[in-house]
Amino acid sequence: MTVNPTHTALWPAPHATGAVDATVHVPGSKSVTNRALVLAALASEPGWLRRPLRSRDTLLMAEALRAMGVEIEEGVGPDGSGEFWRVIPAGLRGPATVDVGNAGTVMRFLPPVAALVDGPVRFDGDPRSYERPLHGVIDALRVLGARVDDDGRGSLPLTVHGGGALEGGPVDIDASSSSQFVSALLLSGPRFNQGVEVRHIGSALPSMPHIRMTVDMLRSIGAQVDTPESGGEPNVWRVTPGALLGRDLTVEPDLSNAQPFLAAALITGGKVLIPDWPSQTTQPGDRLREIFTEMGGSCELTDAGLAFTGSGAVHGVDVDLGEVGELTPGIAAVAALADSPSTLRGVAHLRLHETDRLAALTKEINELGGDVTETADGLHIRPRPLHGGVFPTYEDHRMATAGAILGLAVEGVSIENVATTAKTLPDFPDLWTGMLGA
Repeated sequence: MTVNPTHTALWPAPHATGAVDATVHVPGSKSVTNRALVLAALASEPGWLRRPLRSRDTLLMAEALRAMGVEIEEGVGPDGSGEFWRVIPAGLRGPATVDVGNAGTVMRFLPPVAALVDGPVRFDGDPRSYERPLHGVIDALRVLGARVDDDGRGSLPLTVHGGGALEGGPVDIDASSSSQFVSALLLSGPRFNQGVEVRHIGSALPSMPHIRMTVDMLRSIGAQVDTPESGGEPNVWRVTPGALLGRDLTVEPDLSNAQPFLAAALITGGKVLIPDWPSQTTQPGDRLREIFTEMGGSCELTDAGLAFTGSGAVHGVDVDLGEVGELTPGIAAVAALADSPSTLRGVAHLRLHETDRLAALTKEINELGGDVTETADGLHIRPRPLHGGVFPTYEDHRMATAGAILGLAVEGVSIENVATTAKTLPDFPDLWTGMLGA
């Protein structure tokens, strides 16, 4: 995946001169693609992923699985129906080295897979990845019978000494800093000798839709999963050991990555159509329909996709984003342009994401003249007239798209290293200027 060198310098965010009217084809979901890659690698027969997302995070996942012995063939459908990956499971083997970049799914989902490898697997990544918590996965793997060397850090770099199998069984974890700790253990659980029983013992569990996504995808390939929603104990998930089926999966568009384009319609009083928006999904981004409607837009799910229309007015909102924290940067950007204050709650865990998103949003919106205050678990935003300036991204893709949203309404915003959007949304600058007809 090549990066336009001009996108790593200052990128002048395009300013909208009128209402947008565009159809935007959003690439596939990162969350679905990376879960599907892990499950296909652990299956008992080959599987297909159609229209997978090709971004930094998913390419890191594919390369990591290849390093552990999985064969992943890439191609384009005979009818030109888009790219596909054919995943051919094999005996997992080491030694291997995995570069996680700064991808939470790679650094958390793969250590349990590495415990099934015959040999050591070393995990390393970007400097920021060293600051992101992994203790939930590391401690759990030790309880389940794995040997992990992390020099007591509870974070990267680390080595998992795979023994070719893992006993598994019951384990208590505190996943209050990331729901990915739960998903990581569930995804590999069918391959553990005793399966796995994960009990969350911490405070509120963020991003529950992502756990539901993991459970749905496991069940779709033959795994037996008991959950609190299916009559099990609260905060307990059980996966029975058993073979996973290969499957032919078409990846949904990434609904969270549709956010900046829907925001453009909201801010400019325009209209954006997102084709292939699913009528039913576990993706957190589906909440945008409700939140952006409350902020002044309207939407209709049609055969062509999701048609979202702005009214020309943007209203403040008081909303708990605990289950959909990844939407916070974009909602904060829209709220800074609203006609009344907003309170975004339930997202204290964003301090541990690609960057401390709450501190970064507060600082950078205020640098443009805004009035944002950090709270214990979120942000309070009082709209004020904004002015141009440089908007740093902290190598965080959602900071970059938040800056682009602000630039639509505020002349003279320049985004530092917009290329960081390649983490989950390749070609964002071209999609953005294309939406504006530039």
